[in-house]
Amino acid sequence: MADIVNFVVDIVGNLGYIGIFFMMFLESSFFPFPSEVVMIPAGYLAYKGEMNIYIAIFMGILGSLVGALFNYILALKFGRTFVLKFGKYFFFNESSMEKMEIFFKNHGEISTFVGRLIPAVRQYISLPAGLAKMNLTKFCFYTSFGAGIWVIILTIIGYYVGAIFSGGMDINDIINTFTSKELTKEELQIKAYVTQAIIFTLLSAILVAAVYIVYKAKLTKK
Repeated sequence: MADIVNFVVDIVGNLGYIGIFFMMFLESSFFPFPSEVVMIPAGYLAYKGEMNIYIAIFMGILGSLVGALFNYILALKFGRTFVLKFGKYFFFNESSMEKMEIFFKNHGEISTFVGRLIPAVRQYISLPAGLAKMNLTKFCFYTSFGAGIWVIILTIIGYYVGAIFSGGMDINDIINTFTSKELTKEELQIKAYVTQAIIFTLLSAILVAAVYIVYKAKLTKK
């Protein structure tokens, strides 16, 4: 997987904002591409003045939305059997689909927001939404909202990394943090920041889900 990620980064890494869009599109579709190797370097480049942080965030969110729409439309138009047949070539199997379906069934439409904040769920939560023929406007809103939070968090981490190391790191060192098992002290520090971000987003997702469940329960009683 590391070789594949590095290959994709090498191909589109020099495309600037278009590269961000394309890689985040992959991250949101079937291909399990890590968003950390996209938005953290973008934030780092923003710190160095080589990118506009707002455009980078916008392209990251847009790529995430279009990738999610790809999955949504695929599931909506071709159905579960086709998705499973196609997905096996991209590390997606029936067990993964069942987990996504259960998650969507338990949490309803809000799952498209909550799911975007959970690792290993964010890439595929749009599939059960498509199968359930979720309202497209709501799907786009919840997806963009959830993806936006994650994209902003990663971009801020990248900017913060630039400030901590005074812009002295190489982009390849940041990418290496998420594609290699042998890490330097600096790379371990970056990984720790991301782990903290994941914990924060998971807690946020749990809180949002809890508030939503309570709200729906009150509406049902009325």
